Amino acid sequence: MLELLDVGFDLSALGIEYGTLLMFGLLMVLLLTGMPLAFVTLLVALVFALGWFGPMAVPLITSRVFSFVTSFVFLSVPMFVLMAAVLDRSGIARDLFDAMKLLSNRLRGGVAIQTIFVAVILAAMSGIIGGEIVLLGLLALPQMLRLGYDRGLAIGVVCAGGALGTMIPPSIVLIIYGLAANVSVGALFTASFLPGLMLASFYVIYILARAYLTPKSVPDPDPVVMPTAEKIALLRGLILPMLVVIFVLGSIYGGIASVTEASAIGAAGVILATVVRGEFTFDLLRGAAMQTLATVGMIVWIGIGASAIVGVFNLMGGIDFISSLIIGISDEPLYILLFMMLILFILGMFLDWVGIALLTLPIFVPIIVDLGYDPIWFGVLFCMNMQVSFLSPPFGPAAFYLKSVAPPDISLGDIFKALLPFIGLQIIALALLIAFPWITGISGL
Repeated sequence: MLELLDVGFDLSALGIEYGTLLMFGLLMVLLLTGMPLAFVTLLVALVFALGWFGPMAVPLITSRVFSFVTSFVFLSVPMFVLMAAVLDRSGIARDLFDAMKLLSNRLRGGVAIQTIFVAVILAAMSGIIGGEIVLLGLLALPQMLRLGYDRGLAIGVVCAGGALGTMIPPSIVLIIYGLAANVSVGALFTASFLPGLMLASFYVIYILARAYLTPKSVPDPDPVVMPTAEKIALLRGLILPMLVVIFVLGSIYGGIASVTEASAIGAAGVILATVVRGEFTFDLLRGAAMQTLATVGMIVWIGIGASAIVGVFNLMGGIDFISSLIIGISDEPLYILLFMMLILFILGMFLDWVGIALLTLPIFVPIIVDLGYDPIWFGVLFCMNMQVSFLSPPFGPAAFYLKSVAPPDISLGDIFKALLPFIGLQIIALALLIAFPWITGISGL
């Protein structure tokens, strides 16, 4: 490709129609080679910048990338990732899981419901799904299998519950959407809170339905009454996690701190919690910092590549071209919205959510605004769609996270099969958000 540029091949002679086909064709071919998305997008951006505009276009790419990585709100991402990494290495999540026995001990399907409640609290503490699924895979899955839960139900609860961090604030997906769409992250947090709880309640209802309609899928409740002293001891496991949630989300919703400031409060709070519990060590902090560096580095590199290619594509006139194609499919705004949801759903089966957000939102959000829809509401729809992508085959990351800690006899095929009912519940939740925008506290139009 670069040799063609050296001999003066002018890509702009192709026109925007064939230029768009060539750009996306190169993306697909290079991705099929196994090259990481960040490097694929950077390479294609460089090829088209030089081939379409010449060397003078390169500074325009770097300026766009610089504006992305220097955004103040983006500072909250490493803070929330650090919170999740510290949780991974402490006993806070384990004690939280044990404390939830107070709610589930006498209920059919109680441990599965307990897992969903723990997932909601963990999501409200960090907003990272990978760590949650691994934690629940280590804590909840062995216990449910040992007690005699249906294997598919146990697997689905862990994966779907652990993926709730996509919807429940402080979700990293919402933060990236806010950056890409240039909308208030705090407003996104407020709008997504109830839909996240709604989805969690769908999971609980499904568990109860399985428990009472197919009794053999769950064990009988424990008939032994828990002593009061043990209940008090378990309650202590709720104190520190709830304090972190209250300080982080309370400071945001109360207008006391911005999302970035609240993320720093949360990170400091989780580290302080490990100190209070006597678990803090420099090895713990170093391991958490290295995990944070790896995760955020991946997000930054994907963001750099996506920002570069979208910037070049915009200069080519590609965004206007794609926008006209999408708008041209129908005169009915709802059909255009559903078409966007379909595109996101298909992309979610093959690409990382960060890349999807940064590649599609610069095109989709202006269309949404032109159609008269609220971009905050669309942000909640986007996150619910990405929630589906975390579970959907063939590359649903939730399945691979669980596979890394699941017993050897559980295959990826078993996991994806177990996730199908939960994907159905997510699609129902997405449909409800489209039909009834007021669930987010926004009219939608």
